[in-house]
Amino acid sequence: MSESNDFHYIGKPLARKEDKRLITGQGRYLDDIVVPGVLHACFVRSPHAHARILSVSADAARALPGVTGVFTGEDLDKWTNRLRLAPPIEGLHPTEIATLPIDKVRFHGDPVAVVVAQDRYVAEDAIELVEVEYEVLPAITSLEGAFAPDAALVDETLPSNLVSHQTFSAGNVAQRRGEAHAVVEASFYQHRQTHVPMETRGCAAVWDAGREHLTFHIGNQVPHPLRSQLSGRLGLSESQVTVISPDVGGGFGQKIALYREELTVAALARQLNRPVRWREDRTENLMAASHARENLCRTRTSVAPDGRILGLELDLTEDFGAYCFYPANYMSRVVAMILTGPYLIEDYAFEVKIALTNKCGNGPMRAPMAITSWVMDGTIDAIARQLDLDPLEVRRVNMLRSDDLPYRMATGEVLEDITPAETLESVVEAIDYEAFRKRQQALRAEGRYIGLGLCTVVESTTYGSAFYKSTGIAGSGHEAAWVRIEPSGVVNASVGLGATGQGYETAMSQAVAEGLGVDPSCVRIQIGNTDVAPYGMGSRGARGATAGGGSLYLCARKAREQVLRIAAHKLGLNSAQEMRLLDGQVERLINGEWNATGLSLADIARTAYLDPTTLPEGVAPGLDFSLTYDPPPMTYSNSSHACEVEVDIATGALSIARYVVSEDCGTVINPIVVRGQQQGAIAMGLSGALLEEVVYDENGQNLSATFAEYLVATACETPNFEILHHHTPNKRTPAGIKGMAEGGVMGAIGAVINAVNDALAPFGVVADRQPLSPQYLRSLLREHNCTAPQEEQERI
Repeated sequence: MSESNDFHYIGKPLARKEDKRLITGQGRYLDDIVVPGVLHACFVRSPHAHARILSVSADAARALPGVTGVFTGEDLDKWTNRLRLAPPIEGLHPTEIATLPIDKVRFHGDPVAVVVAQDRYVAEDAIELVEVEYEVLPAITSLEGAFAPDAALVDETLPSNLVSHQTFSAGNVAQRRGEAHAVVEASFYQHRQTHVPMETRGCAAVWDAGREHLTFHIGNQVPHPLRSQLSGRLGLSESQVTVISPDVGGGFGQKIALYREELTVAALARQLNRPVRWREDRTENLMAASHARENLCRTRTSVAPDGRILGLELDLTEDFGAYCFYPANYMSRVVAMILTGPYLIEDYAFEVKIALTNKCGNGPMRAPMAITSWVMDGTIDAIARQLDLDPLEVRRVNMLRSDDLPYRMATGEVLEDITPAETLESVVEAIDYEAFRKRQQALRAEGRYIGLGLCTVVESTTYGSAFYKSTGIAGSGHEAAWVRIEPSGVVNASVGLGATGQGYETAMSQAVAEGLGVDPSCVRIQIGNTDVAPYGMGSRGARGATAGGGSLYLCARKAREQVLRIAAHKLGLNSAQEMRLLDGQVERLINGEWNATGLSLADIARTAYLDPTTLPEGVAPGLDFSLTYDPPPMTYSNSSHACEVEVDIATGALSIARYVVSEDCGTVINPIVVRGQQQGAIAMGLSGALLEEVVYDENGQNLSATFAEYLVATACETPNFEILHHHTPNKRTPAGIKGMAEGGVMGAIGAVINAVNDALAPFGVVADRQPLSPQYLRSLLREHNCTAPQEEQERI
């Protein structure tokens, strides 16, 4: 479906339209929305990780002046429907969640009751007066504990804490193991993290009793699916609910689900017939919004003497937390399906186990499959270590080449229009691999330890509906758009995405401009209001450009065809085949050159709206167009990352000296927007791998609920990023767009950890877990002191 890359508006580095209001303080975030007569909600949260609720006493709180009411799970259970997740997936247990806990709490920070008051200050005071009596239960705080034979049940409706279990096998990995020159085993532990958006969760609900209509203001990535969830849980029709998502201060996957606090606020507004709003503080966000990651991967690889992979086996377990707001197999199954990435591996098997524990529930976080590239390229490095081979050569001997494409992976996924070998070679050339190795040896002689980490990423960017159906994962991948040319010739357009800072208003206007033939400044994108935007699946999984931009581009082309048909009719021509619209002017191809016709888009629009009797036969008045687009089952982009680090052996501290990434994300709609996404993704991946960690103690107490404990990288910890560009269009997507918002996270994790292991190679240690804190690296060196070079033993 892709076309020539001879674009007029796509690919131009236009300044972001939204930045004018955001940078000057004119943005309109949730807290900027004034709701007259609003009440404020605050939540009473459990101090225990696992406990039965024996009683809730709220008389003292209700007696506090300014308190409107105190409500519990029993109240909310009368006003709302429970969330039941039961997709027909083998090995996945159905789960059900009440709006607020009724019988027991499952993690430290679980919302037990809600106070509604005249202002937030009173509500905050009142929650301290609510007395909850608990019977404390044993807390499950680890994967080992969850799978123990005598483990307490996190969800007592399930037979065990194993909420999901899937296996897969292609080829014959057992036979490959018997044929192998060596079998290489490796382990990779990714720690628990959370999203840390600048703007925490919040919402404001306004119930119109006369119209029986709910207006729900919320920063959200998927406005229409959220409306469907909200209306269903409240027992309303979708026409009774309007979701409005204003400017949003970041999401990263945290603002997709309908959370229990948000549903509670909506239900209270309806029951009290008063507007109600809620804003969580940072501690609540870190403790109880949603978490991500925390999985353990073990690989067993059968290899030939030159490092060629004969067979690969993966065991993956994930700590999913206490509640399933998503099907529990979702994120980890995608990891397992695309794990082999850019490498030629025919014999592959995996086993995926997901456990419930007494921690905050998991959800998708930017690059839910983030561990994938670290596991695969880390396995490559493990092969090189065990066989004493150059890690670059092991990559080369296993990597897909252009002649191999399209390539069907062992799991059935098809890779096409990607360039992993090309991006690897370009980043190796940029980093000057051979010169680095010489410099590394020279510095080791001086007692300095630098390392180079490589990581090649194949990033799944857009999930079409066919992917969900073929894999058994619940979901739909289509997107919808409308384009309306007004009588003056200006263009309004909309799509079902939910913006959280990605630059959609700019990039999407360029997609419309390209499809139609007008300057992007003439296009206004309207998103985030379910009464205005068409029903779409929103922003998730790096689908904004391919699904959102693609649907707008196609819809604008549909509009252009109509405009040119009208123009041809006005000019007395039988066909619009040799006509085009450029910068809003109609041009005609005569003798190989484009010539002005004197007609503009504004002329055509006035005719369509104000003089419809002169339109061609069969053409209806107006210029209003809509379209629904379902992308291919999966769209892939790719990149290769190279990271140079130095580790201080005395302290365990590491510094990043250089970071180079070579990326192929197909057609670039706006280079400024793409560069921002690349830099932000890499920074987020490095921050997670180096610093961020949600920590629970053995009793399930969250020990990282402030920024004093949950550390996030700043500009001081992130290096400059050198970005090399490749542009291989996807032949099956509109304009060749691929998407690229998550690969930077994936590559950064693998590149920096592989670099650390390369630096520490003389000591015989391997970092196989995150984060790479100085304490962790020092502990590795202490544990393996006997393998350190003699000149370093005294320092250690």
